[in-house]
Amino acid sequence: MPCLALAATLAAVFGAAPTLTYHPPDDEDERPMATSVTVGPQGSDFAFRVEFNQAPWGEACKNRCANTTLYLDTDGDANTGLQLGKGAPETGADLAITIQGTREYKETSSQMVLRARVRLLVGGATHADEGEPLLEMDNRREAERLHCEGNVVYALVDGTDSRIPMGRTMRVIYHPPGAKAMVGKVKGLMSGGGGAIEIFRKGKSESRRKKAPPPDAK
Repeated sequence: MPCLALAATLAAVFGAAPTLTYHPPDDEDERPMATSVTVGPQGSDFAFRVEFNQAPWGEACKNRCANTTLYLDTDGDANTGLQLGKGAPETGADLAITIQGTREYKETSSQMVLRARVRLLVGGATHADEGEPLLEMDNRREAERLHCEGNVVYALVDGTDSRIPMGRTMRVIYHPPGAKAMVGKVKGLMSGGGGAIEIFRKGKSESRRKKAPPPDAK
């Protein structure tokens, strides 16, 4: 099943170098693995660009499609969110975002689908599964927020829930199976800025800029 094509690049968020990069072992039996992760604030959303070493969903990977979890410490504070113990890179993560390529079964048929599941890690959770389900998207119903182009998945995660801690910086954690966790630091939703805002809408990205009121406006 072909992926939805993006009409334009989200240059404001994804023009910089990747937040994290990973070189997985060359093993044809492995699921698709994330090789490049770029994260940044986009308006009131957390924007993700995740590149895989092979198609993350569809008939090519059949029943062994992507199942990758990224952790986001939205306020850069290890004392909030997930608590795995001092020294664990994931400690302090406030969100767990899992990208899955899966098959949805119906009575007489099945269909491949790309999903993004988000859990809120609050209340001293000691495992990602203890987090509260915050949202679930798939590329059919939420195409304006979850896209795939080739081996690259683009996702926008709503950051307006008042329970999500906010800060000027965020940590991004990716822990590949059998490898050391990787940690990157990016701007948070409270970092300020402004100017152009890139958004997804109906399979395309738009650029909007807030205009200042005219000088004679009351």
